[in-house]
Amino acid sequence: MKYIDEFRNGNVARGLAAAIAAEVQPGRSYRLMEFCGGHTHAISRYGLLDLLPPAVQMIHGPGCPVCVLPIGRIDSAIDLAREQGVILCTYADTLRVPASGGLSLLRAKAQGADVRMVYSCDDALRIAQDNPAREVVFFAIGFETTTPMTAAIIKQAAALDLKNFSVFCNHVLTPAAMVHIMESEGDPAAVALDGFVGPAHVSTVIGSGPYEGFAQHYKKPVVISGFEPLDVLQSVLMLVRQINEGRALVENQFTRAVTREGNRKAQALVAEVFELREMFDWRGLGEVPLSALKIKEAFVAFDAETRYSIAYRQVPDAKACECAAILRGHKHPRDCKVFGTACTPDQPIGACMVSSEGACAAHYTYGRHKEASASEVKA
Repeated sequence: MKYIDEFRNGNVARGLAAAIAAEVQPGRSYRLMEFCGGHTHAISRYGLLDLLPPAVQMIHGPGCPVCVLPIGRIDSAIDLAREQGVILCTYADTLRVPASGGLSLLRAKAQGADVRMVYSCDDALRIAQDNPAREVVFFAIGFETTTPMTAAIIKQAAALDLKNFSVFCNHVLTPAAMVHIMESEGDPAAVALDGFVGPAHVSTVIGSGPYEGFAQHYKKPVVISGFEPLDVLQSVLMLVRQINEGRALVENQFTRAVTREGNRKAQALVAEVFELREMFDWRGLGEVPLSALKIKEAFVAFDAETRYSIAYRQVPDAKACECAAILRGHKHPRDCKVFGTACTPDQPIGACMVSSEGACAAHYTYGRHKEASASEVKA
């Protein structure tokens, strides 16, 4: 396919891998966190770890929006559908995230709650228009990528003076999570990092500029990367070179989609509708200051948290699940005792097994068979 195959060329990939191996310095390790779940999926799908030298280690980060959503927020959404009797609309992966008491939004739907999958927030607005006698809540999640669309739909609802529509906002911010990871480096459970493969879709909205202060303050290079295998390999090469040269800059590999300034129109839309929360609970990271958004007072009529007096309660993950440690980069999916046995994409115990961008789901789909074969050969 034109414009796709050129980013999946095997010969070019092997050439980039050879260049990375040639740049790696003897006795030095390169611990790189790919923050975005899309990169985690690409690395597993295309077997990029097999091409990288052992000195280059890819660490999974908390870049899957479904994965970082804490149980307490899912519980609140389930309560809206079951106790308040609203039509709750949300994206497909969110329906399957495990919640308290063995529930999920999908299981709540099976028990009679009116929970509906939508492909976009426009669908949720349309459902509200088609059901004027019912309250409709859009359960909004995601990083900066999906936030502008939620802002647009809130403005549209206001323009229509739609009385039966509101948004349960769970939008979170990438740079704040990266800062939190670096601030945790003194923690014995934290992982040492040498650089970041920066998110792509997020950066099309916010640009590469917001990472500059982060790179300068923490002395860690950031390379904004596209999602194709050649994108990721080239980004790794750029990071290795920066580390070798003692540089800590923000470089943009994904120039075909990302600029330094980002999408100013989308940013202005978000700024009009949302403001920063003082604190937000992330699965795996805990409470992270100034890391999420809430609806501004001017649009409070469409804020489900205010309309239904939603009081957040923190709920611990399942004891057997290592999703929290995996999201921090401290553990790999294979380190979890229930991975691939009790916990599978069909029956997930943890959120990392739900979305295709989750580290556990990606490794289950693409990595576990290779490891099993290697174990058989050794035996």
